[in-house]
Amino acid sequence: MKNLAFPTNFIWGGATASYQVEGAASEDGRGLSVWDEFCRQPGKVWSGHSGDNACDHYHRYPEDVALMKEVGLKGYRLSVSWSRVLPTGRGKVNPKGLEFYDRLIDALLAANITPFITLFHWDYPYDLYCQGGWLNSDSSNWFADYVSVVVKKLSDRVSHWMTLNEPQVFLDLGHHNGTHAPGLKLGMSEVLRATHHALLAHGKGVQAIRAASKTQSQVGYAPVGSVFTPASSEPADTEMAYRVTFSVHSKDNLWNNTWFSDPIFFKEYPADGLDAYGENVPEIHSEDMDIIGQPLDFYAFNNYQSRKVRAGAGGGPEFVPLPDGYPVTAFTWPVTPEGLYWGPKFFWERYKKPIYITENGMANLDWVSLDGQVHDPQRIDFTNRYLLALRKAIQDGVDVKGYFHWSIIDNFEWAEGYKLRFGMIYVDYPTQKRILKDSALWYKEVIASNGVSLGGE
Repeated sequence: MKNLAFPTNFIWGGATASYQVEGAASEDGRGLSVWDEFCRQPGKVWSGHSGDNACDHYHRYPEDVALMKEVGLKGYRLSVSWSRVLPTGRGKVNPKGLEFYDRLIDALLAANITPFITLFHWDYPYDLYCQGGWLNSDSSNWFADYVSVVVKKLSDRVSHWMTLNEPQVFLDLGHHNGTHAPGLKLGMSEVLRATHHALLAHGKGVQAIRAASKTQSQVGYAPVGSVFTPASSEPADTEMAYRVTFSVHSKDNLWNNTWFSDPIFFKEYPADGLDAYGENVPEIHSEDMDIIGQPLDFYAFNNYQSRKVRAGAGGGPEFVPLPDGYPVTAFTWPVTPEGLYWGPKFFWERYKKPIYITENGMANLDWVSLDGQVHDPQRIDFTNRYLLALRKAIQDGVDVKGYFHWSIIDNFEWAEGYKLRFGMIYVDYPTQKRILKDSALWYKEVIASNGVSLGGE
């Protein structure tokens, strides 16, 4: 019988993002972000919701950290609001903004929770957007300067850093199809230019972390993990799933892994991507790939769903459709736990870095029951299935260091507003009352047992 426990010192965590939880959007000198402006545009966000108040984490962080401690979290993945620290994105620092994160880090450490900081989780400073945003060739320097400010302040206590969260999303949804902030519908040549600048920002951000850190730092970043899984146990299907996971699928979008990771680990854009994007690929200077390809300590990725593929008769991929009635979450994303086996395995094999799962969870339609509690059996079952798949990957030799459930608390879900709930902690937004859902109590048992309570073999 295989060992049912996860590795010693495995980081059992929860995750959030600044704009989704902090609120206090106009307090203590915080500047505007593109999401503040996007939410003010009619019809962009469900029911006209915004992150103006969100979970009021800015004021209620002591209560939230206490709840995280009660659940037993070993790590908390948070992000820093760029415009809270630098209201116009560059120049003068806002002391009150930095002090908030200073207090939050101290509270986490007092609760024996290790902070993992993401430096950019989509809330780009509006003033910098007005100067071209990611399309501006200076954007990577703006980001590096901001990173230096944060790291100099917090790195005496923080040693785990991530530069960018899901660049595929903020660049494709935000700059190509317009459903996320800043709501642009640019052509692929401009989108790819913005992408190159964002990758340069990542590289310069890593340099800034290394230069400014007061402790031995662990640095990574957190792209989307777009995973394809084999339709059978046949080696040909496994080989095809690996091949498709690391292919550029379309000349018209950014939904792939290699355009965002190969430059970082191999210092080159993938050949099939260069071919697919063709004349839309921006000019690349000789030093660019050395800047982007800064050495990292771990590979983090976010995964919620995957797709099945098999080797076709002609040597190409055949994508296997889901059967009618297949289980889906409230976001209509399919429930595909095998992605948390094959994703870590494939990324570990390709990039040869320790793995963190920095987001995984499900959107649900939770409410307070007549007994005053929040019962979310679907989330428990979902997370149990995905964690069993992750444990199997570990048992098969993949070096997985931690898992961060998205999210630890209900929050503003971007264009969906407050319609969907991802949290293990329920938030009644009018009163800001918190309630531990059944899933939080279940996760507490999982953490206490280091995964043994998940069952299985």
